[in-house]
Amino acid sequence: MAKTPQVPEAERIQDEPFSEALSTRYLTYALSTIMARSLPDVRDGLKPVHRRLLWAMRLLKLDPNTGYKKCARVVGDVIGKYHPHGDQSVYDALVRLAQTFAVRYPLIDGQGNFGNIDGDNAAAMRYTEARLTTVASEMMQGLDEECVPFRPTYDGEEEEPEIFPGTFPNLLANGAAGIAVGMATSIPPHNVAELVDGLTLLLDNPDASTEALVDLIPGPDFPTGGIIVESRESIIESYKTGRGSFRLRARYHIEDQGRGTWAIVVTEIPYQVQKSKLIEQIAGLINDKKLPILEDVRDESAEEIRLVLEPKSRTVDPTVLIESLFKLSDLEIRFPLNLNVLDKNRVPRVMSLKEALEAFLDHLFDVLRKRTEYRLGKIADRLELLGGYLIAYLNLDEVIRIIREEDDPKAELIKAFSLTDRQAEAILNMRLRSLRKLEEMEIRKEDAELRKEQAELQELLASPAKQSRRIKKDLAELKKRYGPETELGKRRTTFETAKEMPSIPLEAMIEKEPITVICSEKGWVRAMKGHISLEEEQKFKDGDGPAFAFHAYTTDKILVVADTGRVFSLGADRLPGGRGFGDPIRLMIDLESDARVVAMCPWRADARYLLASSDGRGFVVAAENVLAQTKAGRQVMRPKGNARLVAFLPVQGDHVAVIGENRKLLIFPLEQVPELSSGQGVTLQKYKDGGLSDVTLFTLAEGLSWPMGGSTGRTRTETNLSDWIGNRAQAGRLPPMGFPKNNRFSG
Repeated sequence: MAKTPQVPEAERIQDEPFSEALSTRYLTYALSTIMARSLPDVRDGLKPVHRRLLWAMRLLKLDPNTGYKKCARVVGDVIGKYHPHGDQSVYDALVRLAQTFAVRYPLIDGQGNFGNIDGDNAAAMRYTEARLTTVASEMMQGLDEECVPFRPTYDGEEEEPEIFPGTFPNLLANGAAGIAVGMATSIPPHNVAELVDGLTLLLDNPDASTEALVDLIPGPDFPTGGIIVESRESIIESYKTGRGSFRLRARYHIEDQGRGTWAIVVTEIPYQVQKSKLIEQIAGLINDKKLPILEDVRDESAEEIRLVLEPKSRTVDPTVLIESLFKLSDLEIRFPLNLNVLDKNRVPRVMSLKEALEAFLDHLFDVLRKRTEYRLGKIADRLELLGGYLIAYLNLDEVIRIIREEDDPKAELIKAFSLTDRQAEAILNMRLRSLRKLEEMEIRKEDAELRKEQAELQELLASPAKQSRRIKKDLAELKKRYGPETELGKRRTTFETAKEMPSIPLEAMIEKEPITVICSEKGWVRAMKGHISLEEEQKFKDGDGPAFAFHAYTTDKILVVADTGRVFSLGADRLPGGRGFGDPIRLMIDLESDARVVAMCPWRADARYLLASSDGRGFVVAAENVLAQTKAGRQVMRPKGNARLVAFLPVQGDHVAVIGENRKLLIFPLEQVPELSSGQGVTLQKYKDGGLSDVTLFTLAEGLSWPMGGSTGRTRTETNLSDWIGNRAQAGRLPPMGFPKNNRFSG
């Protein structure tokens, strides 16, 4: 045998631009992912792996009324004949179709451990068993009637259906989720009885609006229940565009625990939220003290979900607690809607609710016509045979003679009675017992019934109105089987109007505890538990010393003021504990490298603050204008030139005392200082040279006080201040005898 000549490798190599080769191959992969893996078909709502699973189980005769078979047997058939992918991914798809908490209308009836809502995995496929449910059987009803196309399997040895023909609206009833290349789908499950009402409306009125459909299909119906608190307007808009989301909450009630105590009991959690992770999430809120009004969470679930949430005390407002949990945990989620599906031409596109229902109705009409044509073909075949049988009965003696005496009875029968080949073959294959008189009567009766059915089917095929009535009848029967009065069909997810979110105070999020904030000269900050004495000596790193110390609470915001005029905000509950030396404040805020902290104090909502810079300028600012929301802080004062912020004081009293580096003191009414939101400020004291040394606020009637120095800790208060009282922006006079030489009002 001659050998095939080998083409040299150099001649087999084809030059092609890399970008073109990459884009071509990636496009092929993307289309394969979109059409053969991730997106469901709008007609039966199934992805290929699900369709192949159900088809393989049907061929294994795993009907709802038969016994179970091992899932390993099913998975083996699927990956061996139809779906050449990993066995674990196929088994995971099988498991999901059997989970009552994952699928609204399960397509597979599982026996064994198929996982649970806690997030535990199913047992291995060699331990579990499965069979089809009634829903799956209804989806495949009519597969033997040539009403849907079949295609060869990947190896060409067998065939598989491209689509299922059933009346069950699986796409919207069970929903779908998937991520393809460049697109995704997310369809929540709905109630079948409501979908039937919507389909019937479109049959009666094809021009029905989305608003009319939402009257009948108010929203999703999740297998795990819950409460939808989305507004009707938002739901309508989502269904019109095919994109949106639904706000879904857990179902709960307040349970009286006796003696004035109570607890929140959660009985239904949002769809696709794992109970164990939800409990961990809530426990984390308690441990991190993000929700101190919650004392404990307990899982008392058996077959039904029961999560018990205990408040910190009986005085806690239940509304504040549950609304806080909705905000901070997965007790409330947003389930997305992205109705991205493959249409009947296998083209992916986002459909509205109405378009999806119309596409399903088109599918039902197409299946009905093809099933009718198939049945008419079967009737015609049977009538042909019955006609031959009747000829045989009418000419029985002659038929017997031909069969007994002729060498080729088949040809003679065809010639003698003008029979078709099939009729002659059927007569020759008749049994002797069929020649009795009663059998002739039954054949005539069957012939009459088939001709009547044939006429009805021909009328059905010719009349769109009759087809519509037939589909409505089939849908009505479907609604009876899955209506609101049935266990499987009754609505599980209800609707409520979201309550106005109460204003939750900061104290509800953080446990209020007294602390003492200490900051060193080099910027190491810590928070000691309790209100300790500010005179108590504290330990600092070598070469470091005290700078600021004050009492506060964990619910406070701490203001950190830099000499650049920028004010930062720190949560007191976020400050490091007082066991060590604390943490550098620069790790908590974006403090410039050359900036120095000049003030630290608790923020008060009703306070006002006086800012003063080294060039003698200043202004008053309200508390709301100094609070920062980010680590970058807030630029409140903008010192001019090389000036720096030197004072940040809570406003108290009625007069301002300013002393310059030239040791001149000026006192003027506080009302002369304007209140600004930010800026450089106005001149507080005028200087020929030097700048501002210190500033303070006091009540004139009580006098101006300053420390006398030494170790006695005594202070002196001067009430006769008429010589120093003037107006803002004056130069001032030398201070009274005994004023500190360091020009500081506070020592």
